[in-house]
Amino acid sequence: MTNAIKVLMVDDEEQFRLTTKRILSNRGFDVILAQDGWMAIKKLDQHPDVIILDIKLPDMDGHEVLKEIKKVNPEIPVIMLTGHAALPSARDALTEGAFDYLSKPCDIDLLAVKIHDAHRFMVMGNKDIEHNVADVMIPIEEYTTLTEDHTVKEAILKLKKSFSPVLSSAKIMETGHRSILVFGNNGREIGFLSIKDLLRGIMPAYLSAPKPSMADSIQFSPMFWNGLFNIEIKQLAEKKIGSLMTTSLLEIASDANLMEAAYMMVSHGKRRLIVKQNQKVVGVIREQDLFFEMERLLSK
Repeated sequence: MTNAIKVLMVDDEEQFRLTTKRILSNRGFDVILAQDGWMAIKKLDQHPDVIILDIKLPDMDGHEVLKEIKKVNPEIPVIMLTGHAALPSARDALTEGAFDYLSKPCDIDLLAVKIHDAHRFMVMGNKDIEHNVADVMIPIEEYTTLTEDHTVKEAILKLKKSFSPVLSSAKIMETGHRSILVFGNNGREIGFLSIKDLLRGIMPAYLSAPKPSMADSIQFSPMFWNGLFNIEIKQLAEKKIGSLMTTSLLEIASDANLMEAAYMMVSHGKRRLIVKQNQKVVGVIREQDLFFEMERLLSK
């Protein structure tokens, strides 16, 4: 990726550093690492665009590191990371020149948004710049995708992987996609398979079929439900996802305003939209991406 935002990640916990680097690199960021304050200052000669700085470091307090960074480059934006117990300390860092702060564990989607914010602030000097769809969407390379001929079992296993960063580190969380973008054999997008679609798929047809009034009391007895979930899941496993997916897709342009995205979601009852640029799918914007943007604006 050309002109990637270069991020200096400063944290003394190796697993957190490596996990964060892997996920952010997959999202197109150029990530360099430092395990302590002095190493962070030394790596300023690599000219990072944004710095993510933990307040608790083994050699120097994060506030001290921030002051040294600002002596070398007062314009570089710094995002502070802190545990909940040190939130007042993080807020104090804003008066010392930090761009923003996040508490651990942090959602990777929100962290990515704040990195983009910080970079734009450095380039344009406008902290309240209005984002568009492309700024907050999940790039298609990072979204869970399959073709219509894959089975439900394969879909469930792959969708589960979108939640895997939550399990890989106690200090970083990534919001799972909760849906799969399904492509046809011709390479065109044809639907979304969501968790709601999977739940709908395991419903036996007779549950919604007309029945005598006295059957309701039998249907909802404990014996009626016993074992039903397991049976239906096993029967569903080899079905093709093309038979379960929701086919009504809504598209939005990558340069569209976020209010347009919000309006489309609300008016059409959608939780996600396909993002296109030059007629090509480039990402997916979800309701939680708009939620993170609400938080960003209100936290200023």
